[in-house]
Amino acid sequence: MKIFTTLLRVVAAVIMLQTLYFKFTAHPMSVSIFEQLGLEPYGRIGIGIAELIASVLILYPKTIVFGSLIGLGLMTGAMLSHFLFLGIEVDGDTLLFTYAVLVWVCCLLLTYFYRKDIFDFVKKIFPRRA
Repeated sequence: MKIFTTLLRVVAAVIMLQTLYFKFTAHPMSVSIFEQLGLEPYGRIGIGIAELIASVLILYPKTIVFGSLIGLGLMTGAMLSHFLFLGIEVDGDTLLFTYAVLVWVCCLLLTYFYRKDIFDFVKKIFPRRA
């Protein structure tokens, strides 16, 4: 199980991290996508920062579930953007949508496997009173 969850963590983090190059260097395709969404440039940069944070949290063992929750939210937004505005195929390429789905599945599984960490965190913040 540890190997499987490590694989999920690496896949999710690597995909999110490799897309940062395109977001942070204002690659024409990235700029075009965020212009279509009406989020250029602040949305592109803000989402890039959120993906960086999610990736770091996923890779750090004590914060996996928090990174996966952020990644789940980001990829839900990405998939909805594809469904509602961009289409699954962007400039003749379905890879971005495929990556979003893959990261979403990885984050969903990580959230499920590490769900106990959420409850432990909530218990630590809101301890029971006797």
